[in-house]
Amino acid sequence: MSPLPSLRRKDASALAAEEISARADALARALATAGARLEPGPAAYAREVVGKVSQRSALVGGHTVVALAGATGSGKSSLFNALTGAEAATVGLRRPTTSTPTAAVWGDEPAGELLDWLSVGARHQVATSDDGGLAGLVLVDLPDFDSREESHRLEARRVLQLVDVFVWVTDPQKYADAVLHDDYVRVLREYGAVTLVVLNQVDRLPPGGQEQITADLTRLLERDGLEHHEVIGTSTVSGAGIEGLRTHLQSAVEHADAVRYRLAADLRTAVDGLGDSVADTQEGVSDRARDELIDALCRSAGVPTVVDAVARDYRLESWARTGWPFTRWVRTFRPAPLKRLRLGHDDAHAPEITEQDMRAVLGRSSIPPPAPAARAAVDLAARRIGTSAGEGLPTRWADAVADAARPGEHDLADTLDQAVLTTSLRARTPMWWPIFGVLQVVFALAAVVGLVWLVVIGAAGWLQLPEIPTLDVGPFATPFLLLVGGLLAGVLLAALSRWLARVGARRRAAVIRGRLRESIGRVADEHVVEPVHRVLAEHADTRSDLRRVLG
Repeated sequence: MSPLPSLRRKDASALAAEEISARADALARALATAGARLEPGPAAYAREVVGKVSQRSALVGGHTVVALAGATGSGKSSLFNALTGAEAATVGLRRPTTSTPTAAVWGDEPAGELLDWLSVGARHQVATSDDGGLAGLVLVDLPDFDSREESHRLEARRVLQLVDVFVWVTDPQKYADAVLHDDYVRVLREYGAVTLVVLNQVDRLPPGGQEQITADLTRLLERDGLEHHEVIGTSTVSGAGIEGLRTHLQSAVEHADAVRYRLAADLRTAVDGLGDSVADTQEGVSDRARDELIDALCRSAGVPTVVDAVARDYRLESWARTGWPFTRWVRTFRPAPLKRLRLGHDDAHAPEITEQDMRAVLGRSSIPPPAPAARAAVDLAARRIGTSAGEGLPTRWADAVADAARPGEHDLADTLDQAVLTTSLRARTPMWWPIFGVLQVVFALAAVVGLVWLVVIGAAGWLQLPEIPTLDVGPFATPFLLLVGGLLAGVLLAALSRWLARVGARRRAAVIRGRLRESIGRVADEHVVEPVHRVLAEHADTRSDLRRVLG
């Protein structure tokens, strides 16, 4: 008969040692990835479990460690001696009697390393001839878990965290004790596969009393959540139930898988404790929130000022190239808007200027620093990203997301300025500029020729020289047509060029705004969005590893 009836009905076999190791590695990865974003208490326990799995798996041998645990006066030590067939444990009337664990070892295989790991100093080797099929069993008699001595209670709790099988020993007087049920059985209800319950001292019960107390104890165990359990009645006086208990222990030793059931249950318990430290789902950074952040960063970086300067610079250059030649020189006195911002022209024929050159020569642009309202808008947009991305996450993860979404103000300002500096603010020269420029020269030359022609005609008439012939077109002389036509055509072409310059300036501004927004978007991703994504990815990896532990 198996001592592990509950789990045997759920799973055909225990997890393989390789699978337990893989699950422990997954738990270790989850702890390393999440770090301080897990609840400290459950995380500390999980680390202990990872260490325990590693240490217990490294112990060579086929031993099964069974602990007799119970309250004061339950007869653990007497039961221990009855199973070993020797007075290995001290039995007395004075309480508490057992102060340190005592171990009994069946079989020839050395168990010293295992007992050293358990820190059990008192050891008894059961004679090989009397092993009764229990070779490989290590039976540990624990101090009372309700002892008035705190050191005894702590020692019992410590060893219980390491053994493979629990045997809860109780008696007719203390079978309903709150310490047993609330502090141990209920807490370790997930370990039903490696749990036995013994009702000792049944010889003290009247006829029918054992059945009544067993039924009541079964009810209490079911309330504790211990499913598919079996209560074994024993008496060290009459010997009742001793052989049945020995048979259960023999089955546990023969299967040699209790340690794997125990370690698997430890891993599941550790993950259950971390359940509140991760969320089942998580949000991401929405496109709308990212766009709001980029908008705020653009205002903070002075993008509207730069775009306006680009538009004005385009109009000025357009007028300089296509405007009326007789008034172009006036515009040379106007400073270039981009140069005032230390964002000079990009010359396609000039040697390439690297970002390092710009940092060394310019250092920073002359864009006005952001107003307090602009800085506040950036902070608000970043907070919104942190809040929305962390929605639904446990507090520690949500705080980590919020912290990741909060960039350093000084570093961000410098990065934004460099993003503007390294963004090209020029585009292809419009095709109509050279055409209009040539036409303006032609019209200007025509006006000059007409003017000179008229002056010569006037001078010849004043000097009474022979009349200079002209080709008349209707009532108008050719020189007059050249002068007036050249001036009028130049003015009209200048007016048209001004209108085209305004249209082109708006288009150029839209193109540069898109470039700057793309550059600012990379800054937003680097300083806010990507850090948030990293935290969310770590949360997802942690959740995935914890699920891997559960199989």
